[in-house]
Amino acid sequence: MATAHDGARALDNARLHRPEIVLLDISMPEMDGYEVAKRIRGELGLGDALLVALTGYGEDRHRRLAREAGFDQHVTKPVDASKLEELLKLQL
Repeated sequence: MATAHDGARALDNARLHRPEIVLLDISMPEMDGYEVAKRIRGELGLGDALLVALTGYGEDRHRRLAREAGFDQHVTKPVDASKLEELLKLQL
């Protein structure tokens, strides 16, 4: 498991660890989660990774933007840990 507090570091971590699951906030410094997701899918070739947006943005347009960026799931904060665990189990 690795954590990052900005988009550039998130990409570095993904490049280094080649994760199967990525939980990303949308609102991050330097590069937002939408751009990070696009790069994880494209530049890093992690098409099989499960990308989950964990965000305070819950409107339909935010969900659409998340899908377009390559996210598999969109979860609005505050996140119920048991629901997140259930979601991850269903996806794997």
